[in-house]
Order: sequence, then C-alpha cells, then structure tokens
Amino acid sequence: MKIQRELTEQLKLWKSDINRMPILLKGARQTGKTWIMEEFGRNYFDHVAVFNFDKTQELAEIFEKTKDVHRIVKELALYTEVPLIPGKTLLVFDEIQACEGALNSLKYFSEDAPQYHLISAGSLLGVAVRKKNMSVPVGKVQIMNLYPVTFKEFLRASDPQTFTYINSHKEIAPLPGIVFQKLKTEYSRYLVSGGMPKAVSTLLTEKGIQTLDNVLQNILELYTLDFSKYVSSAMIPRINHVWESLPSQLAKENKKFVYNVVKTGARAREYEEALLWLEEAGLIYRIFNVSKPGLPLSAYRELSHFKIYACDCGLLRRLARLPAEAILSQDQDPLIFTRGFSEFKGSLTENAVLQSLIPQFDGLPYYWSSQNRAEVDFLLQYTTNIIPIEVKAGKRVSGKSLSVYNSKFSPSVRIRFSMKNLDKNNGLLSIPSFLADWISKYVHSALH
Repeated sequence: MKIQRELTEQLKLWKSDINRMPILLKGARQTGKTWIMEEFGRNYFDHVAVFNFDKTQELAEIFEKTKDVHRIVKELALYTEVPLIPGKTLLVFDEIQACEGALNSLKYFSEDAPQYHLISAGSLLGVAVRKKNMSVPVGKVQIMNLYPVTFKEFLRASDPQTFTYINSHKEIAPLPGIVFQKLKTEYSRYLVSGGMPKAVSTLLTEKGIQTLDNVLQNILELYTLDFSKYVSSAMIPRINHVWESLPSQLAKENKKFVYNVVKTGARAREYEEALLWLEEAGLIYRIFNVSKPGLPLSAYRELSHFKIYACDCGLLRRLARLPAEAILSQDQDPLIFTRGFSEFKGSLTENAVLQSLIPQFDGLPYYWSSQNRAEVDFLLQYTTNIIPIEVKAGKRVSGKSLSVYNSKFSPSVRIRFSMKNLDKNNGLLSIPSFLADWISKYVHSALH
C-alpha cells in the first residue's frame, strides 16, 4: 500500500528550482528513504538511475580516480541501463555513507554540473560521518529530513474524507462529534502502528495485530544489529542499555533522564557516547531543559537536564511490550486507565505529539521546570513567541504546571493537548492530540 508522503511536495519544488543543489536525505532506518527517492523518480522524471554504494562497492573506484563530474557521469553510465540525461533522469546515490568519495562529489555536482538532478541518502549517515571523520559539503547540498509517517499522512490513507475535512478546517472551534470520533479512532490505530511505512501498510491492509507486532519487532531487531556498526565492542551494550531503558525513562512521573534507570551505578561519562550514537542514528530525540523561557531558547539550555523520546511511537509501544489492545480498547473500556496504563499512555501520547512538532518547527523544542513544583512538557520558539505546551492523554486536564507557567511568564498563547475538543479560551488553545500535525496553522491563527 502506497502512503502519500508530504516530502514529495518539497521534492517537486526542488525539481523546478533553477538554483537547486544535490539533496542529502536524512532519516532513521526504515523510514522509507530509498522508496521515496525511487518513487519520486518514477513519477516526475523520464528515468531514474539508482546507484547503491553498499551493494555495488566497485562504484567507489570511480570516485577515487577523479573529481571531474562529467567523467564520473560517463563511468556511472556503465553501471546502469538507464540513460543519464540532464533534466530527464533522476540520479539516486543510495547508501552514500559507504563511499566518502561519492559524498564529497556532491560539492562538484553542485558547482560544475547543476543541470543534473541528484538525491542521496544513507543508513546511519550521521553515525558514519562522525566515526569515519567524513566531511559533508556544507553549503553545497540541500539537507532534507524524512521522518516516520505522520498521523496526517496516515489519515489521508486510512480515511480520505475525514482528512479532506480536517485539512481544510481553519476555525478554532469544537469539531462536530462524528468527525471528532473518527479522528480519535484513527489516532488510536496510529499510536498502535506508529509511522514506520511497513508497519502502517500492515495495519491499513488489515493483516492483523500479530503481523504488525512482528513487523515492528523485526525493525527493533534490525536496529539492535545496527548497534554493532561503527562502535567498539565495549560500547554496544551501553547503546543497548540506553535504548532498552526508553520505556522506563518515560514511564516515570518526572521524565528527566536518569542514568541509574539505564544501569545501577551508571555515570554520565560512560553513557554520553551511547546517547550521541542513538541521536545521530535518528532513533532518539534529546529534549533539553531550559532555565528560563528567554529568546533564543538555545541560550538557556541546561546540558545536564534532558528527556529522551523515541523516533516513533509504534516502536516505543513495541519496545515496551505494550499490547495493542490496551490502546484500541479504550473507547469500550475507559476503566483501563485505572489499571496501571495511564502513566505510560501519557508518555506514548507525548512521544507522538513530539513527532508532530519536530517537522513543523525549526529545531527541537525544549521543556521547562521549576524547582520540582511544575514542569511544562514542551516549549516552542515560534518567531518571537515562546509557546508552552502541556500534553494530557485523556479528557482529564487537571494539573497546575501550565497555570504556574502562565502566572510567571504570561505567554501570548499556551497549548494543551488532550482528548478534549478544539477550543480557545483566554489565550489557552485546547487542541485534541490527533490535531498535533496541524498545530502550526492553529498557532498562526491564534497569534494573528
């Protein structure tokens, strides 16, 4: 099943841009980088020529001999039956991390042969670049990010009619009951599958929860195998420990990362490298605390206080061994929240909301806390506004943190995600969690 990806619109703009540069596509493993490059080539070019530097290692010899782009293209033509015609053929450099010469050549394609359309991507690209001390041609490539399938993309495939309605909805006012319920149901399914394309396709083609869990488990096991790449044998178990501690870290009431949760007696200096590896692999997001909500937020970052989240809520659910039924049965059995699920339900929802925020805004958000009295889940910097965000899993929105923040800093807009209907009251935007992918338009509307 094909999932229409929002990135395609960015790629279309890039194709027609006369000042375009080669694309370096980043993203965690299994997010569909290879698929979207090839699919874009098939749909918007006459030809697509794929060069995989991991499968065809002899390609590296071409880049060792010359930096002349025109000679490179002539030699690449020997490895494909597709004609390499400027403007008509999309060149795809896949697994580019396996060939430093190919990575460096992006600079020369940008300078000497801009008539070619070239997209590159690689697995564990950030990890490989740092470990091998490779240089990315900064200023000569356009960086794009492919994230897991968003709920917006999921909804477009699962319920096109509801997607069309909500995508064109602009008013900050309660949604009709039938629309709200449809969105709530689809969002529960999204929390179960997450956004890895194969998992989404498995769920939407109704192959069963067991098959879905097998898909997610296979991805987790693939990641575990990846942990052995580019690191020493001593570092492998540390990366594993941090990764496997994710559910425990997020299930705590205070979600600040605690090294003792990773391993008893663990120290920061022993696990910093493991955290960095997981970040560079795109598997976790590290959200830092700020001492105060000033502009720019980055100036007030506290490096020793942070939370970590998974790149995908479906993988987090599977990593925690949370049965899909615990999420899907909520509507039929609301008492499930009193059976020990409420805390992790909140963590899962926070993770999903964070996944929605990151593609819409510049850089990662932060969080704010005040001497153990209050904690605001996320802080967004939007133009010159600092926007506090609180995430609640259900309809119960009691809690003083957002009120404490409001009394102290008087933000222009504050946001609460929950399962209450869309509304605005005295600067508080109440947004259903399933609308997090549309937050930018609601924030813009509220501020103007």
